[in-house]
Amino acid sequence: MKKFGKVGVLMGGQSAEREVSLKSGAAVLAALQRQGVDAHAFDPARRSLGDLAMAEFDRVFIALHGRFGEDGCMQGALELLDIPYTGSGVMASAIGMDKWRTKLLWQAAGLPTPSFALLDASTDFAAVERQLGLPIFVKPAREGSSIGMSKVKESGALRAAWEKAAEYDSLVLAEEFIGGGEYTCAVLGSETLPMIRLIPKNEYYDYEAKYLRDDTEYLCPCGLAPEQEGAIRALCLKAFQIVGCRGWGRVDVMLDSQGNPSLLEINTSPGMTDHSLVPMAARAAGMDFDALCLSILEQTL
Repeated sequence: MKKFGKVGVLMGGQSAEREVSLKSGAAVLAALQRQGVDAHAFDPARRSLGDLAMAEFDRVFIALHGRFGEDGCMQGALELLDIPYTGSGVMASAIGMDKWRTKLLWQAAGLPTPSFALLDASTDFAAVERQLGLPIFVKPAREGSSIGMSKVKESGALRAAWEKAAEYDSLVLAEEFIGGGEYTCAVLGSETLPMIRLIPKNEYYDYEAKYLRDDTEYLCPCGLAPEQEGAIRALCLKAFQIVGCRGWGRVDVMLDSQGNPSLLEINTSPGMTDHSLVPMAARAAGMDFDALCLSILEQTL
């Protein structure tokens, strides 16, 4: 393990996903230390970039989620400090954090993604309801973990959903509802891991279903025919690569009633908690949590 040198595990941070990041970082830190890596916690919300430079880390594992950690800001700082880090670079991190621009990129590349519209105070909300049809998902474009997200089921309720999302981000996205099932595909290096089907007991896969409830179902194997799963995994890998991502990440996808996939969003620094999806997919591929953390860290060598 000496080849890794001194490793910083970046966790916490300033975003609305701080608490989730602290859990992810603690799990990663413990996994690396169990394997003999000289790993140390570092919370950029509590310590400065000067402290980061003075810590003399040989490389860092980014377990930050959300703004200032997953959106290219920390990646840019690490580039300037010449410290190798896990996951995607500056550009891909910035694009991946922005659901709207990610969808524009996929759309331009001819990849399937649900129809959408941007919302602001001047929006004709009734026209958007007619355009996308009900129900509609409304979400802050640059937040994760379903924070600020709503499902609009009744005519006339879109403005209130926009107001809720706008508390978290000035850029708010309305998205067509695709109702054939939600799946996720983890990417590790240049390979995909077995897909997972998500079946929440809530109305949709919200923050509570992701982190607080124990009755959310995760199916892995996901239940799709091998040929269909293989095609969707190839689509997700292409979506990951088009954004410019590297190292590891996760692509979320919905299927319609005919089984056709639509790309939802990309996650360049996925959760690593006991409820998280990438560790679950890795286990299905025969890789335990400790081995997964080490595999991600090895990509910095």
